Amino acid sequence: MSAIEVKSLVKKFHGQTVLHGIDLEVQKGEVVAIIGPSGSGKTTLLRSINLLEQPESGTIRVGDVTIDAGRSLGPQKGLIRQLRQHVGFVFQNFNLFPHRTVLENIIEGPVIVKGEDKQESMARARELLAKVGLSGKENSYPRRLSGGQQQRVAIARALAMRPDVILFDEPTSALDPELVGRCSTPSVSWRRKNAPW
Repeated sequence: MSAIEVKSLVKKFHGQTVLHGIDLEVQKGEVVAIIGPSGSGKTTLLRSINLLEQPESGTIRVGDVTIDAGRSLGPQKGLIRQLRQHVGFVFQNFNLFPHRTVLENIIEGPVIVKGEDKQESMARARELLAKVGLSGKENSYPRRLSGGQQQRVAIARALAMRPDVILFDEPTSALDPELVGRCSTPSVSWRRKNAPW
C-alpha cells in the first residue's frame, strides 16, 4: 500500500480553481519533490493533504486513513485526527509558538497530543536539536533565533512526532547552503530508521 494517495483533488479559492483534479501517489520510503512557480498550488496541495485546507472534492489517503473531501468534514473529524497523527508538517513560515522555548515547541506535540512521557520527549528533543546543529538553544525563544535556526527547530519538531509521512513546504528556504545537508541528513535518516515502511 502506498504511503499517500490523492485522487481527483479539487480546491478552489473564491471561485478560482487552484487544484484541478490532482492525482498523486507516493510509495512508502519514496521522497517526492513538488516543483513549480510561485502561486502554482504547491503549498495548497500540501495543506490539503493534511486537511489544513478543505478541498471541494477528491479523496486523500495516508496509510490506512481515507478522507472523502467531497463529503462534509464534520462527521469525519475522528478520521482527520487519525490522519494528522501520521503526518508531520514543516511549514514554510515555521509556525513556532512565540511564547514557548525551543524545547517547549518540540515537545508540545509528543506530550500533549500523543501523551508521551515529558522527560523522554525532552531527551529526544535534545538529540534532534543536536542533529540539526542547535545544541544549547533549548531555552531560547523563536524571536531570538535567525530564520534558518527557526526552520531547523521546525524540522526537529516535525521529526519529534515520529510521523509516518512528513510534508515539507520549502524545507530549506531559510537555511544557509552549508546547513542544508546537516538538516537534510536527519530527515533522510528518520525515513530510513523510524518510518514504518
